[in-house]
Amino acid sequence: MPADDKIKVLFLCTGNSARSQMAEAWLRELGGDEFDVYSAGLEPQGVNPLTITVMEETGYDMRDHRSEHLDDYQGKIEFDYLITVCSHADERCPFFPGMGQRLHWPFEDPAAFNGPEEQQLAFFRKVRDQIKNKVESWLDEKDWVED
Repeated sequence: MPADDKIKVLFLCTGNSARSQMAEAWLRELGGDEFDVYSAGLEPQGVNPLTITVMEETGYDMRDHRSEHLDDYQGKIEFDYLITVCSHADERCPFFPGMGQRLHWPFEDPAAFNGPEEQQLAFFRKVRDQIKNKVESWLDEKDWVED
């Protein structure tokens, strides 16, 4: 499928360190060739090492992922969907031309969880699995492939 025909999706959160990165990875993994997928943050923080760890547990290598700023995409790519994955980004994301349909999928911030590393990993895994389930249900509710 030519890139121009693909459904373009941007996942947005505050830091682009965990939730939006996981959502991007899952849609890339589960959505197949139907999608061009991106993620960004309002205040990029770098990809959290625990994000990389818990996604590697599923077989997805995120070591090449980088935190991007919304400005890197705003006005440069026309998105079919902009999906915020945290309330802060949902409240503060400005309207911009080419934004497409806006959806909000709120998830708890695993990077904000404090505790021993094993508990942090457990929380990252919980959010990872919630995001995967949401991506799967979103894909199931639409007929993405046109005949």
